[in-house]
Parts: sequence; structure tokens; C-alpha cells
Amino acid sequence: MALTSTPLTLPVLPLDDEVVLPGMVVPLDLSDTDVRAAVEAAQAAARSSGASKPQVLLVPRIDGQYAATGVLGTVEQVGRLSDGDPGALIRGRGRVKIGAGTTGPGAALWIEGTRIEETVPDPLPGQVTDLVKEYKALATDWLKKRGAWQVVDRVQQIDDVSQLADNSGYSPFLTTAQKIELLDTADPVARLKLATEQLREHLAEQDVAESIAKDVQEGVDKQQREFLLRRQLEAVRKELRELDGDGAEDESDDYRARVEAADLPEKVREAALKEVEKLERSSDQSPEGSWIRTWLDTVLELPWNETTEDAYDIQGAKAILDAEHAGLQDVKERITEYLAVRKRRADRGLGVVGGRRGGAVLALVGPPGVGKTSLGESVAHAMGRKFVRVALGGVRDEAEIRGHRRTYVGALPGRIVRAIKEAGSMNPVVLLDEIDKVGSDFRGDPAAALLEVLDPAQNHTFRDHYLEVELDLSDVVFLATANVLEAIPEALLDRMELVRLDGYTEDEKVVIARDHLLPRQLERAGLEPGEVVLEDSALRKLAAEYTREAGVRNLERSVARLLRKVAAQHELGERELPFTVGSEQLRALVGRPHHVPEAAQDPAERRTAVPGVATGLAVTGAGGDVLFVEASLADPETGGSGLTLTGQLGDVMKESAQIALSFLRSHGAELELPVADLKDRGVHIHFPAGAVPKDGPSAGITMTTALASLLSGRLVRTDVAMTGEVSLTGRVLPIGGLKQKLLAAHRAGTTTVVIPKRNEADLDDVPAEILEKLEVHPVTDVRQVLEIALAPAEVAITAAA
Repeated sequence: MALTSTPLTLPVLPLDDEVVLPGMVVPLDLSDTDVRAAVEAAQAAARSSGASKPQVLLVPRIDGQYAATGVLGTVEQVGRLSDGDPGALIRGRGRVKIGAGTTGPGAALWIEGTRIEETVPDPLPGQVTDLVKEYKALATDWLKKRGAWQVVDRVQQIDDVSQLADNSGYSPFLTTAQKIELLDTADPVARLKLATEQLREHLAEQDVAESIAKDVQEGVDKQQREFLLRRQLEAVRKELRELDGDGAEDESDDYRARVEAADLPEKVREAALKEVEKLERSSDQSPEGSWIRTWLDTVLELPWNETTEDAYDIQGAKAILDAEHAGLQDVKERITEYLAVRKRRADRGLGVVGGRRGGAVLALVGPPGVGKTSLGESVAHAMGRKFVRVALGGVRDEAEIRGHRRTYVGALPGRIVRAIKEAGSMNPVVLLDEIDKVGSDFRGDPAAALLEVLDPAQNHTFRDHYLEVELDLSDVVFLATANVLEAIPEALLDRMELVRLDGYTEDEKVVIARDHLLPRQLERAGLEPGEVVLEDSALRKLAAEYTREAGVRNLERSVARLLRKVAAQHELGERELPFTVGSEQLRALVGRPHHVPEAAQDPAERRTAVPGVATGLAVTGAGGDVLFVEASLADPETGGSGLTLTGQLGDVMKESAQIALSFLRSHGAELELPVADLKDRGVHIHFPAGAVPKDGPSAGITMTTALASLLSGRLVRTDVAMTGEVSLTGRVLPIGGLKQKLLAAHRAGTTTVVIPKRNEADLDDVPAEILEKLEVHPVTDVRQVLEIALAPAEVAITAAA
């Protein structure tokens, strides 16, 4: 094929994301600025040159970039489009190779281009003739599928190879990139080959899509046919059952018979029979039928009228509690009282009053490791009841407590109903573990859902969202465990009877380790009871110097580590069994002690060896602990004034520091303290362990003592720890958690404790063996605290020297 070229200078009419091929006639909107500018420039050029029709250069513009080839177009008509907007009808005439830009009349862009003239030999070669026939056949097939019969005749009448190839520009399935490829192909035969290939690929994709649609339709028709046949089959079976007079083909699948045979409460039976009627009316394919079957299975599996007989052997129950747990007298007494009252009510026929039975709701609050969770199993064992544990830590969805509505996919009853189902009786012991770790978010507040569960006045008519029938929980014994009392919502705490577990004394830890922990760890280490013997002195040192804690978890870990060490040495041939472990062998087996009491250290190495350091007592989530307070004065030459507090202190503790400083400033002369230093020098109070947040008012007298020690130069006695809130007038106000604080003071090796006078009544809760080892000083005024805590002046001077 021969190609010739003719130079041209034309205004550019850009086409955004559109391509016009030669031979195509397209309407363009003159409201577009670029289109109007090009048409007007072409008209001006035609008038000046005397041409019959204005000429423009149609150039595709893809993402702001012009194509290399454009189309010469003539403006056939200017008028109104079908929507009333001004427009121009432009016909593509031929390809133009775009050159450099130039100047011309109007606001349009002018381009110097080269007209590409195409010549096709006549007659056509045989291969080209076959290609023309193939393209016309493919185009006719595609047009017939779309019902464009008029266009078929037009395509069949085209004999020019170039015109036939460019006619594919009207095809809607071609992408812009494919049309640009056709535009850039100057050779007519190559262009027709490209158009034929594009049309062939589209027809192949269309055949695949039609095949898939046909398969889908056949599948839908098959499902509809199967649905109709199954309905007809159900109707035939129903007629046969009525003729036979027997409505149940299989007793296990007949829910009506199961409901009639089950021992259900009257209202539950009525609700179940209504659901059975719905199930009989629904089809096998209906999703509602599956929901009803699951609901009926859940209702029929619940132990509606099954209970276990309580063991009313009060002495035996008390013996079981004492054997399985050392200490914890408060909760043991509460369970014993509960059993005694239940026995007396049963003897007098007072089992049920007003629909309510004599259940119990106890909240066991204490630090980790004191036996709250294991106590639930012991209570169930002592009462002869089933035991179920419900873990609430991290639960944030209210539906976990009250269940999901049945309309949800995968709906289940709540954890309370599942606990009753798991127990197999209506009066189990349910342990609600870690109730203070319950969270809340957009899905609801699980703690609020527990209000009805734990209220003895309401839980005999508890309604689960899934069951939607009343469930009697009044005979269930609920034991809730928590580490932090303040984290339990007040309304929920009001419904429970509070029992505090403040930790174990050193003697109790020794008994627990000897009677409970050691036998269990011997079995886990593969040792016989007599092969390794731990003396009481070794257990006492483990509890005091290796694991300073309120509970016994770390103590058990230390015992397990020690036994593993002995077992490994025996297997290596380094140790003969039996072996007795005393306190002097601990360092070689489990390393050095981690918690040496302050009083046992060298006097020069103690924290209180310098003025300005006092020992306080605090309560944390892990029980009681000692808290050191350090105070210092800034050098007057370096500047600085005011009060600086560090150690991650809360607002209440910061206010206590301000109160302590204000008291010393106003009463310094009376206490013979050089308060003039407080005016010109900055005061810094620090609480070590700065990574641990601290708050509360009970460190008031400790901070006051530390500041007084700093100003007077007198040391604070090493064996003295203190707790109490201070007022602006120097009064010592009461605090909470006294028992835990005294246990912590004993564990730390302190022998003297200063407490508020108004907390003296709380000493009744402290074990007698702890009080025997501590010298407790109840005080009412800060002056008394300073007299007890500060060492005499001559002692301080000697120690400093």
C-alpha cells in the first residue's frame, strides 16, 4: 500500500478521553471553550482563504497529553444540539501527523501537520479480500446479537479497506487505548487486521459471559424446581400421616412429643409449643426453621426442674473448707452461716418465699493469689453443689451476659444461661471471675446487665434475650471475685455482700506451702512425698525474702523451681535423695533473696540513713506495700522556689503534699524547725518507683515527717512505718486498708507502725500474731507522729558523722 503526505496548518480541537477516526461524524458541544475556539478559528481561516468548509484538527487528549496522530475534520454544520445547547457537526476526513505548533487567528492552538494519503491497489490481493470478508462476518454477527439490522446492510456495502477498518471506531466496546492504536496505524491492511482481532476477542468474551449466564440461569431453575418438588413431597407426607393416624415418623425428631414429655414450667411449655407450631408451618428451606430448632434444643437441654440436694452437714462443710484453704476466716464463716440458715429453713418448711429461694451473692475482693477463684470450688464442694466458672475479664459486649436476639446469625444465649446448662442443675455455685475487669463500649455495658442477675429481689424472673422466657436464678450461689474494689460499679456492688481477703500472714503462708503447695508441686515434679522435705525455716525464708506478696502464687513458683532444681541434680547424679532443704541451702538452689528487709541492711545503706526520708504504707492492686518518701531543699544560690512533686502522683496526693508544707510553714516555730529555709528555697518531694501511678491521702503524715526530718536534720527511725491523712491543723485523719498495710509492714521487717486513732477499731481485723510482732501507735496529731518517728538529735548527728 502506498502512503503520500501533504503539509497542513490547522487549529487544534482537543478531544478529552475520546477518539474520532476518519469517516466518523460526531456532534461536539460549542459550550466547551476549546471546541468553540477551534471552530471559530477554523471559520475565520475559511473566510479569509475562501474555502468551502472550515477545517480543524481533531486530536485525542489523554490525561493532558496529546496523541501523535490526529484527524482532519470539516465543520459540516453549526447549530443546536438535541438538548438545545449550541453545537457543531464535524466529519473526520483523514489522518494527520502532528508537527510543531504555530500561530494563527483566534484563541485556538495552531499546529503544522502532514496529511497522510492512503492508496489501495485495485483489485485487492486475495489475502486482503479474505480479511475483508472475515471482518464483515464478525461485524455482522455482533450487530445481529444487538439487533442492529440497519447497520448490517451499511457495513456490507463498504468495500474500501481503510474505510472498513475506520468504521470500527463506532464500536462501543473498544477502549480509548484501542482506538488510539487504530488511529496510529497508518497502513489500511494492518489497521483492518487490528480491528478484526479486537472484534474477534470481544466476541469470544461475550460468548463466555453468555455461557456463564446460561449456567447460572439453569442453576436457579433447578433450585426452583427442587423447591417445588420438596413442597409437593411435604404435602404428600402430611396426607399420608393423616391417613395413617400417626403424626410422628421419628420420635427423636418430633419436637412436639419432646416438649410434651419434658418436665418444663408451665409458661416455658406454652412458649415452646408456640415455637413448635411455627416450625410445623415453616418449610425445610426456610432459615426460620433452623432458628426455631436451635432454640427448642436449647430450651429442652436446660435443667428447668433439676436441683442438687444441699449437704446440711455443717461440721463436715466447715471441715472441708478448713482442709482446702488455710485462713480466710470471714468467707468460711459466711458460707457456714448460709448453710446453717438453709438447714433451719428447710427443717421448718420455709424453702420458697414469694417465689424466691435463699440464694447468695458474695463479692470476694482482694489482691491476686489469695485464693479467691479456688475458693469457689471449695464452697461448691462443701455445699454438695455443681460448680461453674464464668470468666468476665475483658468482656465488653452486653450480649455476653443477656444473650443475643434470635434474629441474629449465630445467636447464642448469654453466659449465665450457658453456665446453668453446663452445670445441669438450677442451683449451682457460679463463680463470676474478675468482675472488676468488665469493660464497656458501643456494644453496651455488661456490668449493667449483671444488675438483674445479682439482685436477689429480681433474679427469680431473669430474662435472657435469646430465651425470652423467665429463668429462676434465686437459688444460685454467685461468688464474684475482684482485685480492685473501686473498679466495680457502685450499683453492682450494692447488690453483693462484700467479703475482703486482705492477704496472708507469714505463718499462714508457711502452713499453706507445707500442706497444699508442696504436695502439689512434688507430684508435678515427679517426686515422692518423702524424697524432698522442706523445713519450715526454708518455707518462711522463701515467703519473707524471696516472694514478698499478699498471696501465694510466687511462693508456689519458688517451691516449684526449687523442686525442679533438686530433681535435675538427682538425674545428673549430683544429689542423693531423700534430701532435706533448710534455709541455708536456699541460696545455692534458687539464688539470692530478692526482698531483704530494710531493718536487716547495714545502717549506712538504709534509705532512712539520711534526713528527709520516711517510710509510709500504701495499698495497691497487689495488696499492701511500703512506700518511701524522699524530700530535699534546693541550694539558695542556684535559685528555685515553690514545691516540686515527682513520682506519677495523683491530684489527691499532690494536695496532701501542699497541706504538709503549709502545716510546717505555719507551725514551724512551735516545732522548733528552721522554717525560714522554706521561704527562699525550693522543696522537692519524690516517691520512688516513678513508673507506678500513686494517689490517695494516706501519705499525708509520711510527707510531713519527711519534711520535718529534712529541716531538723534528725533521721527517721528505720523500724517505723506510718499511714494517715493530715489536715491543715495537724490532725491525723483515718484511712482505709489498715489490715493490708499492717501485713505489708510486717513483711517489710518493720516493728513500729503509726496509725490514726480513729482506725484503732480496725485492729480487730488484723491477725493476733501480727499485732504481737508490731508496736502500733494510734495518734491524733502530727506532733505525736514526729515524737515517735524522728530519732533524737544526738543520734542523728552521730549517724551523720
